[in-house]
Amino acid sequence: MAVLQLLIRLPRPMGQVWPSLSTAEGLAAWLTPVDVLQPRLDGMVTLGELGTGRVTAWDVDRIAEYTVAGGGRLRFHLEPDGESGTLLRFTREGGDESAADQRWQSRFQRLTELLAA
Repeated sequence: MAVLQLLIRLPRPMGQVWPSLSTAEGLAAWLTPVDVLQPRLDGMVTLGELGTGRVTAWDVDRIAEYTVAGGGRLRFHLEPDGESGTLLRFTREGGDESAADQRWQSRFQRLTELLAA
């Protein structure tokens, strides 16, 4: 199974980053259109081209994890980074990783730019 792990420093506090990872509008702004997102453990989720599945971990303001058919497991784990930043630990398990690292780097660049604005 392919595993991709990234560590991303974001220029906003956790409370301002969380909606970008845990709401349909937030995810659509940088990741993919979201057709369904029930923000709770075992809620349904449909993340555009990434697939449909379930919310498999949910710790408000800290951890959002989505497991989708075809896209594997996507885990977003937030930690404080200094006084006003956030450290995002991202893990993706499963899926085709041949070109995925660059695609994910581009996505997180969009997220960083969005939060810096």
